[in-house]
Amino acid sequence: MPELTAHTASDRPLRPLTESEARFTLLEHPPEGRTARAGALRGHPLAAAATRLVVTVAGGPAAGERQVLTVVPGDRRADFARVARERGGAAARLARRKAAEALTGCVSGSSIPFSRHDRLPVLAGPALFDEPTLYVNAARPDLSVPLASEDHRTPAGPKVVPLTEPPGGAAAL
Repeated sequence: MPELTAHTASDRPLRPLTESEARFTLLEHPPEGRTARAGALRGHPLAAAATRLVVTVAGGPAAGERQVLTVVPGDRRADFARVARERGGAAARLARRKAAEALTGCVSGSSIPFSRHDRLPVLAGPALFDEPTLYVNAARPDLSVPLASEDHRTPAGPKVVPLTEPPGGAAAL
């Protein structure tokens, strides 16, 4: 298990991995926040990238807006209508950058795949766990975490629900 040190900017956000005894390593690479380009730098299939999106859900029985962190495979797109329904809303959209960064504690393009507090529940698409290893940014655009897929479940505590469609449409994954 990698040792996180005081000079690593991602120590605090990654602490849940060490506390849950997750199997992971740290991988340095040139800074990149876009999923496809980061995957190419890290040398893995796009399906192994865990794409994180902070989504704002509005309407429905709950008044006002609320946010949710969605985690889906890099080769899939989040279906905002599904996210809205899952969170009891009428509509969903990407959260504003400032709100997403405040909730995750990370700059856009480098957010971690788990939440630091109850105000940001986590939803994960089931296809996320098809790959044995997930690759996620480590709260910095130049550092990634190859993480055993099943070990995402403990620190993240995601609700696993269909959130995406495969490339080209059809059934939810």
